[in-house]
Amino acid sequence: MLFKKIGFRLKPLTNGIKKTKMKQTLSPNQGIKRGVLWMWTLISGITVANLYYSQPVLNKIATELNVSELTANNISIATQLGYASGLLFIVPLGDLFKATKILTVSFISLIISLAITAVSTHLYTLIITSFIIGACSVMPHIFIPMASQFSKPQRKTQNVGMLLSGLLTGILTSRVISGFVGEHFSWRVMYGIATLSSLLCLLAIWFYMPKSNQNFSGSYPSLMKSLYTIAKENKLLQNVSLRAALCFASFQGMWAMLAFKMCSEPFYANNDIIGLLGFCGIVGAITASSVGGAVNKLGARNFHFIGCFIIVLSWTIMWIFQNSYVGFIAGILLIDAGIQCIQLSNQSKALSLLPSAANRVNTIFMTSFFLGASFGTFIAGVCWANWKWNGVVIAGIVLTLLSFIITIGYKKND
Repeated sequence: MLFKKIGFRLKPLTNGIKKTKMKQTLSPNQGIKRGVLWMWTLISGITVANLYYSQPVLNKIATELNVSELTANNISIATQLGYASGLLFIVPLGDLFKATKILTVSFISLIISLAITAVSTHLYTLIITSFIIGACSVMPHIFIPMASQFSKPQRKTQNVGMLLSGLLTGILTSRVISGFVGEHFSWRVMYGIATLSSLLCLLAIWFYMPKSNQNFSGSYPSLMKSLYTIAKENKLLQNVSLRAALCFASFQGMWAMLAFKMCSEPFYANNDIIGLLGFCGIVGAITASSVGGAVNKLGARNFHFIGCFIIVLSWTIMWIFQNSYVGFIAGILLIDAGIQCIQLSNQSKALSLLPSAANRVNTIFMTSFFLGASFGTFIAGVCWANWKWNGVVIAGIVLTLLSFIITIGYKKND
C-alpha cells in the first residue's frame, strides 16, 4: 500500500533526525501536552487556509483566465469536493496507520499541488490541483479525533474547541491575507506562500508529532466497510451530520459569493477590502474556544437551535442592509458565530458516540459537512448567476431552515 511503501522509504530520514526531547506517547483519556495541542492548532489553521485562498480572488482568476464568474467558481467547488474526498478516504487511515505517516504523505502531496497551482495558466489544471489541495488539507481532522480520544475527560470538549478555533482562525486569516496579496501582488504569490508554509508544517510534524497506537487492526477495505456499518447503524450520527452539513452549506454559500457581491455596485471593493471582511469572523473563533462547557450544559440539540437562529438572523441582516458595509460586517460576525455553535455542538456529539472509532466517526461527520459546503457553493453560484444577492440570501435561509426542521423531526433528544 502507498502509505506503507512511502512510510518505509521515509523511515531512515525521520529516524535520522535527532530529537532534543523525548516525544510524548499518547494514551486514551490520559491527557495531551499543551505544547502539542498548540502545534496541532497552528498546523490546523495553516492547512485549512488552503481551502479558502481562492475565494477572495476568484474575480482576479476569472479575469486573468478570461472565464466567467460562474466558471471560476468551479475552483472553489473542486476544492470543497477534494476536501470531502480526503475526509472520506484519508482520515479513516488514522485508525489504521500511525498519524505521522499519513501526515507526511499528505503534506508532500499538498506541497507539490500548491506549487503547481502557483504557476499554472490553465483553468482545468487549477481545478485538478484545487481538488488535490482540498483532499490533502485534511490534517485538522487527524488531530481533532486524537484530541477527543487522548484528552482527559474533563478537557475533551475544550480541547476540541481549541482546535476548531484554530480552524476558524485559519479560515478568516486566509481570506484576509489572500485578499491583500491578490490585490497588491498576485494570487499566484499567495499559493507560493502557502507552499512554503506547508513545508514548515511538515518539518514540525517530523520533529514534534507524539506517538500513538492504531485503533484498527484490519485491512483498508474492511476499514472502509466499517464506515458504512457505523453510519448505517447510528441514526443519531446521521442526524447530526446532515443537519450540520446543511448549515455549513448556507455558510459557505455566503463566503463563495461575497467577492462577487463586494466587487459590484455599490461597493466596487478591492480584493484587500474583501479579504479584510474575514477579520469579522474572529467572533466565531472566540465562540468555539469559549462555549465548550455550555454545550455540555445545554445539549447539542439546543445548541444547534441557537446556531440556526443566529445564521438566519445574519442572512436577514445581510439582505436588509445589503448595500451597507455595516450590514455585511454585522452579518459576518453573526454567521461565523452561528456556524461555530453548529459545528462544535454537533461534532462533539458525534465524537462522543464511538470513542474507539473516533477517526471513522469524524470521517462520516466531516465528509457530510464538506459535501454540504460544495453543495452550498454550487447552489449559491447558480442563485448569483440568476438572481444576484437576493437569490443567495434566499438559498442560505432555506438551507438553514431545512436543518432546523430535520432536527425537530428527529424525535430522540440529543
